[in-house]
Amino acid sequence: MKKVGNHNSISRKLFLGLALSLIFSLTSFAQEAAPAVTDAAAAPAAATGGDAVKGKELFNANCAACHKLDAKATGPALRGVAGKYDMPWLYKWIKNSSDLIKSGDAQAVKVFEENNKAVMSAFPQLSDADIDNIIAYTSEPKAEAPAPAAGGAEAVPGTTPSDGGVSNNIILGALALVMVILVVMLFLVNQVLSKVAKANGIVTVPKTPTTPIWKAFARNQFLVLVTSIFLLLASAYFVYGYLMQVGVDQDYAPIQPIHYSHKIHAGDNEINCKYCHSAARVSKNAGIPSLNVCMNCHKNIAEVAETTATPEYSKAFYDEQIQKLYTAVGWDKTTQSYTGKTQPVKWVRIHNLPDFVYFNHSQHVTVAGIECQTCHGPVQEYEIQKQFAPLTMGWCIDCHRKTDVKMEGNEYYTKIHDELSKKYGVDKLTAAQMGGLECGKCHY
Repeated sequence: MKKVGNHNSISRKLFLGLALSLIFSLTSFAQEAAPAVTDAAAAPAAATGGDAVKGKELFNANCAACHKLDAKATGPALRGVAGKYDMPWLYKWIKNSSDLIKSGDAQAVKVFEENNKAVMSAFPQLSDADIDNIIAYTSEPKAEAPAPAAGGAEAVPGTTPSDGGVSNNIILGALALVMVILVVMLFLVNQVLSKVAKANGIVTVPKTPTTPIWKAFARNQFLVLVTSIFLLLASAYFVYGYLMQVGVDQDYAPIQPIHYSHKIHAGDNEINCKYCHSAARVSKNAGIPSLNVCMNCHKNIAEVAETTATPEYSKAFYDEQIQKLYTAVGWDKTTQSYTGKTQPVKWVRIHNLPDFVYFNHSQHVTVAGIECQTCHGPVQEYEIQKQFAPLTMGWCIDCHRKTDVKMEGNEYYTKIHDELSKKYGVDKLTAAQMGGLECGKCHY
């Protein structure tokens, strides 16, 4: 009997490959994060016997504007304050610190001077019980950071953990391994069949040589002509499209020296666009907000909430951006004072019209009442600000043709509107019908 190959060897190879694949899959699915162990024991009650839950509500309503639990703000950090001062003194200090300082109380004067002589608001409306609740809240121990998941690795950008804890990369890796095993199997089967054919004297019929397709194409003059015309027209189309995009920066989203999230400010916190870009209401330019505008809020907001973090940007990342702001304006959050050492922030401009184009923000924002999102897109959803519209001449003209002029409360347009509405036979006039397409409106 003629040998046609070692089938047992091939079988062992196949079974070994399948076994490795199975072991790899089981290991991946078994890797689940260890459940976080929490201590259900209640925090020790404050010496005052107050209610920490009610104290948190009172703290957020009355104290959080100037104080934090674990960091200095306008006032000192308040966690554990009950261990530093007597309760009778705290009652007097919270209800009216100014009177206590004027009385010459040594401890009150010391606290006043240690905090840059910042005057603390008086809270005579708070009862002793309310203060006990606040002190109970400030006496709670600081929550420990959650233990890292098994393996100690943070989520890698670009991966989405599934319910079983297996990332897409692992699944794709397992599929790639299966594909490699199938290719090896096909190669081995081809070798076995070749050996069987050779052992049985089977001769394969050689392929009949044919004319290469490129030679057949070159010999057909009509097909060459049609193809050439098609390629010329297609090339002209793409070249024209490319040239028409020169100077159009739609979707341009540069990286800024300080990461500013419109999603957090305009979206989550619902800050009006014109609070920061106040010049847009009265000026040609919207203007870049002064860093002092940022400090109106961030003087007391040195870090973001835990819930602000996203899979792409961690809490530490956002806190670092606030620190960049402090460095730029020269703010020392420890002493709550300006150092006088400032650094310029070199913002990267996003929207940039040509010099020969005139555009007035106040005309559109104040007079026309157009929302910022009309031209700048849903900025409240942008983590990184980008150019939403193409800002081309055609885009502006199309808007003037479709947008009705705002007449309510605008006596300047009343007479013009009455005359032109009769001329055009319409009730509402568009910006184009009011002269919005005249060259001198935008080019002068």
